[in-house]
Amino acid sequence: MSSRVSLEGQVAVVTGAARGVGELLARKLSARGAKVALVGLEADALKQVSERLHSESDHWYADVTDHEAMARVAEEVKQRFGKVDIVVANAGVASGGPFVDSDPAAWRRVIEVNLIGSAVTARAFLPVLTESRGYLLQIASLAAITPAPMMTAYCASKSGVEAYAHSLRAEVGYKGVRVGVGYLSWTDTDMVRGADQDEVMRELRQRLPWPSNKTYPLGPAVDRIVAGIERRSSHVYAQWWLRGMQGIRGYLPGIIGAVGQREMRRFEPRLGEVRTGLVGAGGAADEEERTHK
Repeated sequence: MSSRVSLEGQVAVVTGAARGVGELLARKLSARGAKVALVGLEADALKQVSERLHSESDHWYADVTDHEAMARVAEEVKQRFGKVDIVVANAGVASGGPFVDSDPAAWRRVIEVNLIGSAVTARAFLPVLTESRGYLLQIASLAAITPAPMMTAYCASKSGVEAYAHSLRAEVGYKGVRVGVGYLSWTDTDMVRGADQDEVMRELRQRLPWPSNKTYPLGPAVDRIVAGIERRSSHVYAQWWLRGMQGIRGYLPGIIGAVGQREMRRFEPRLGEVRTGLVGAGGAADEEERTHK
């Protein structure tokens, strides 16, 4: 176990910081003395989060898929705080439902925000992280470890960011930059509550094997992420049991393939009820942003 680094005086950037994991993470990093730069699409919400933080902070309105905007944010954050020590690529959206009926634009957007947006974030901030010998934490998911029916875009995007971050770790480690991957199971956020508004999706999830069939509280999950940041960990598990999933992940596609077919047959008469767009308040904010472009 690597030793913990004090966050006092460190400068942390959190994307997707208006709500959920990003917001609470910003608050907990701030409570430990870090200066926090909040990045996201909801300017008013970001401003309110920034005003409530314990330490010095500021907020930037930017779409993580926009390279020019993110490069500008990286430059401005360094000008504002003098350095960047920690970047948490947390911004994400989700959609659910049968792939064959999915909205192609929403499906593509999940990949763009979660995977391309994470890469754009890293590309923008790696120069300043190299200067500080800092730490990049890529937020992934249980969805990177195991496939799941009705979650093709989300699983693809989170598997993608996991592979991308592991590859990047090998590239930048010799420069002193550490790269970590954070794994979360179903955690009580607007995104998960939004997905649960679909009865079929909620019931399908409740039929998953324990412990992946329940929603976990946000606070303890974010505490474990903060501890991972303090240790500059390569793998950060927001729920204790996720570490154990790594050892069996090779078996999961076969198991999920068999069980999933049975469940999909059971739910087939109701699949038309499933909403096909982005879920939750974050998804709504993303859709609104694209509508106004």
